[in-house]
Amino acid sequence: MRQLSSKPRHLLVRQHHWRRIMALVGLLIALIGLWGYHAWQTAQNTFAGAYQSAGIHPDDSLITSGKPFAVLLLGTDTGALGRHDVGRTDTMIVATINPQTQTAKLTSIPRDTLVDIYGSQQDDEKINAAYPLYGAKTTLKTVEHLVDIPIHYYVLLNMGGLKQMVNAVGGVTVKPLLTFHYEQANVTKGVKIHLNGASALAYSRMRDQDPLGDYGRQARQRQLIKALVVKEAGISSIPRYQTVLGSLQHNIQTNLTFNDLMWLRFKDAHTSRHIDSQTLQGQPAILNGIDYQVAPQSEIDQVSNSLRRALNLPAVGNFQTDALDPLVF
Repeated sequence: MRQLSSKPRHLLVRQHHWRRIMALVGLLIALIGLWGYHAWQTAQNTFAGAYQSAGIHPDDSLITSGKPFAVLLLGTDTGALGRHDVGRTDTMIVATINPQTQTAKLTSIPRDTLVDIYGSQQDDEKINAAYPLYGAKTTLKTVEHLVDIPIHYYVLLNMGGLKQMVNAVGGVTVKPLLTFHYEQANVTKGVKIHLNGASALAYSRMRDQDPLGDYGRQARQRQLIKALVVKEAGISSIPRYQTVLGSLQHNIQTNLTFNDLMWLRFKDAHTSRHIDSQTLQGQPAILNGIDYQVAPQSEIDQVSNSLRRALNLPAVGNFQTDALDPLVF
């Protein structure tokens, strides 16, 4: 004989209804999980073609260790305006990221800086010639030895990629550093403006109308990178982030892995709120009829020590790059 429940009928109905709701919630969570995994895998596949070690193989645990590190950002004026050659790296920025202090620093290296290209016989050359002549690894090592810090990662982005990435995040807002009209950029000093990909590209490229020349352009490029990083950090959905990664297809190469990027994106995104910037200031010089920027040793030391503080390294004077950096030719 079936034993009757002592609970009132309305409570039994409510309990049964609650179990059905929980079963539906569990199914929904499982479906979301599967969808999220699929979106994650799609994003990973989207970025797969961008990975190129260039012979630079840092420790796999460096990004996830929580220790400070440096990334060399290289920009080539290709992939836009009908340009498809290798191109010189007219944009060179050393980005130092310190998860411990939740800060980042962007340091511009002027494209005409006079250097000896590392590991070659190419002396008295503009630093932006290192990439087309010898590739990403030599460029990284040249910058590394110039500013006397270990650099383990590089990101090479062409201007077509910058344009698409700005569009992918829905544009960026900046407060222009000067008034000018150049291609799609029509800006007024100090008046905030929302830039789409085309206008952001023009804003970052203009040089001849700037009283500071290439130094003024570098400042606008750093400003644009800050705005882009802050805007990207606000993206929380995987599908939207997948769109951002898709904008970089065929426009970027890096030795950062997809997992590295995801760690930086979701673990160290707070550093985007604390970004400082500076530039290696050179002095104009003409050698054999060619214009260069020559950075005095005092300026190099000042910038180097600033970067070394950001990386929790001792001041210049008792340092050998290769002792800390496993990248040796």
